[in-house]
Amino acid sequence: MAIRKIIFFGHAITVFVTFIFSELKMAKTASDSEFEKFPIVGVGASAGGLDSFQKFLKAVPANSGMAYILVQHLSPTHHSILPGILSKATSIPVQEISNDCTIKPDHIYVIPENQMLEISDYSLKLTPRKKNVQNMPVDVFFSALARVHGTMAIGVVLSGTASDGTVGLKEIKEHGGITFAEDPNSATWDGMPKNAIGAGVVDFVLPVEQIPTKLVNVYALYESDPVKDEEQKSKINENSLRKILSVLQQHSGVDFSFYKRPTVLRRLDRRMAINQITEQKDYLAFLIKNRAERESLFQDLLIKVTSFFRDPEIFDELVKTVIPQILKNQDPQEPVRIWIPACCTGEEAYSLAIVLFDALGGLTSGHNFLKTKIQIFASDISDVAIKKARTGVYSAAEVEPLSKSQLADYFTKVDANYQVVKPIRDSIVFATHNFLKDPPFSKVNLVSCRNVFIYLDPFLQRKALSTFHYALKEKGFLLLGKSETIGMPSDQFIPFSQEGKIYIRKSGSSRFQILASPSTMNETPNKLPIPSIRASRTDFKKSAESVLVSRYTPASVIVDGHMEVVHINGSVAPFLEPSSGKPTHELMKMARKELAFELRNALHKAKETQESVIKEGIPIVDNGHRSLATIEIVPLTNVVDPYFLILFQKKSQNASLLERAWKKLKPTFSSKERNFTEQRVMALERELEQMREDMRSISEEQEAYSEELQSANEELLSSNEEMQSLNEELETSKEELQSTNEELIVVNRELLEKQNEQNRTLNYLDAVIANLREPFVVLENDYKIRTANAAYYKRFDVDETEIRGRSFFDIQDKIWNNVKLQTMIKKVLPKAIRIVDEEIIINHPSSGEWRFMFNAREIVHNHESNKLILLSMEDVTERKIAKS
Repeated sequence: MAIRKIIFFGHAITVFVTFIFSELKMAKTASDSEFEKFPIVGVGASAGGLDSFQKFLKAVPANSGMAYILVQHLSPTHHSILPGILSKATSIPVQEISNDCTIKPDHIYVIPENQMLEISDYSLKLTPRKKNVQNMPVDVFFSALARVHGTMAIGVVLSGTASDGTVGLKEIKEHGGITFAEDPNSATWDGMPKNAIGAGVVDFVLPVEQIPTKLVNVYALYESDPVKDEEQKSKINENSLRKILSVLQQHSGVDFSFYKRPTVLRRLDRRMAINQITEQKDYLAFLIKNRAERESLFQDLLIKVTSFFRDPEIFDELVKTVIPQILKNQDPQEPVRIWIPACCTGEEAYSLAIVLFDALGGLTSGHNFLKTKIQIFASDISDVAIKKARTGVYSAAEVEPLSKSQLADYFTKVDANYQVVKPIRDSIVFATHNFLKDPPFSKVNLVSCRNVFIYLDPFLQRKALSTFHYALKEKGFLLLGKSETIGMPSDQFIPFSQEGKIYIRKSGSSRFQILASPSTMNETPNKLPIPSIRASRTDFKKSAESVLVSRYTPASVIVDGHMEVVHINGSVAPFLEPSSGKPTHELMKMARKELAFELRNALHKAKETQESVIKEGIPIVDNGHRSLATIEIVPLTNVVDPYFLILFQKKSQNASLLERAWKKLKPTFSSKERNFTEQRVMALERELEQMREDMRSISEEQEAYSEELQSANEELLSSNEEMQSLNEELETSKEELQSTNEELIVVNRELLEKQNEQNRTLNYLDAVIANLREPFVVLENDYKIRTANAAYYKRFDVDETEIRGRSFFDIQDKIWNNVKLQTMIKKVLPKAIRIVDEEIIINHPSSGEWRFMFNAREIVHNHESNKLILLSMEDVTERKIAKS
């Protein structure tokens, strides 16, 4: 009975649990269907936005399957009636956003006044608008939309002033979304769309009425996740994809084969959607014919997400720990050197420069000292990005992360933008450079390569780490992105800060490998990994293969191009053994001395011919037993870096045909002949052994010299790369100087023309003045005579030298020292008055009374502080006598 009860209760529990799981599954299915992925369109506008919103919504189809979120600059104190106005322009439901508002397709949502908008999954969240700061609601929402919805995000910028929306569109584009801007010619205010177009972050520029139709057509072809399951992976046309990447490599010189597959396919699908092409083979044909599209695809595949002081907490840690340690360990005679690979448009480089300048006392500590103290190399494979970085000009939206003090100290206002000051720009060398292929910079204190590894597969990550290890000084620092690591425990770097993703270079030598030149357009790259579909039925085959490999294949090692052992299979003890001293993986130091010479020669031949090389019958001695060794060198194919498989085999030293013949002949020799022959054989064997030893020594010396030459060559290549970068920077500076010189030439010509015009005017005035019959004088502000005209000298019979520079009231026996005249003249400058036809009687000692009509006025010479008085006098004595 008890057993039946237990069985009954067990069955009941099973039924209950099954019911609960069924309900949970149904709930999850319902939830998934409720929030099935659909595109979300962010529409931003400012001044003139109402008219653009209405035109946009009138063109939106009722069943587009998309949600539309409208963000406009609204007055924080005035209640918005925008939803009511816009609802009259469309049949689609329009509602004002409330906190935690759920987004549904074919609905329109409008931001309320005095709020900023964020998005979390399919829910909208409102936050209070900040006071006393520049609010960028469109940028804030677009950036959040890009981060949360990635390829399903669409950004549309309509009429408005200033630059809000540009940074947000950049984020959307970098996360794989599509961007639109209203045609500036049709916009009420063209500031926002024109700024976004100028920044190169807009895919389509259309009149506002045409945007919805284009949007629907594009997204009909665009998938959110091109590699979301194994079944879809198997459908990818590998041949077309490889050819596309080959065409792109021929165009740009960059091989994207080892970039992470989801990133490549996502950007490829994005370009296909923009061009409304459904098949990769059709897109390949379009790509081959269209150079502009090749450049667009290349730019889309590049990593261009950056900003000033991105992740401020990382810079705080750099300021507190890394920079002080670099400066502490730095030789005062040597500059601090920093390298920023994949610098994009330069914000990261300028941020690090500002940090270093602050650490060294800022700009006030002397430009020349700072310029020699800091050398920053910033490189990128995009010419477009490098050109912008060199100018150092950024929009108001781009410099928003900077503090007011940083903006005031290190930037100058240029029209509506901001330019980095010259001392900072002079400390940075920007260069077009592929750090995965080109020789790296050397002897640097810090490498900052952030948010690049997330786009590279493990092979390229390892290659990049080797390059950075070579570039850094002893105990130099490597900075990676927040979501990046150096992978497995490394023999190149040790963690310095796990949270900050900062690493320190381990000691040890390192090298970089120069890759071969890019393939031609007709070649099909075979480096892209082909996805395989796993099946459990093949496991027994793999198991059998592993047994065969472990038990029946000869002992072997794999070495790289530098003869470093990277993998060992089986027991290699009879052929290789650890050398005394510091552990090493160098093949030549591990090889037994009997094998070293033959091994080196065989490897050299395999490198030269790229064919398998076999050496047989090499005598070796292992624990007193003599045997013969066979080595086979097999170059590995379908790899970027050179690798070689070395197979070892050993067999007992059986009596050879010659030895058997010697035994038969031995009895026929006399004792004396036998002794002589045996001694001769032993001498020849010793001589052969000595020759082998001598050849091994010579080969080792040659190898050492080769190592030194290789190191010197690598240093020369790095120096050459640095000099080339400096040369590019100088070329750019030269072009800027030539441009400035041309502008100065134009200005100089204008000034010369102006001067000639003034000279002509002056000559004209001199001629006029020379013909004036009335005398006049020019007085300075202390009433000393600066000049007078010819009529004055003739009328009063005086010479220029007698009166020039003397007080007007003291010349000519002080005839002008008249109280009324003096009072009148002294009022001209302080009160800026004009004297017109003022009659004054002058008493002349010999001629009696003179009657003069005086006119006086202020004239300004050169600048405000140097004022003069023009005083003219007309003798009316005879006229007055005649009237009387």
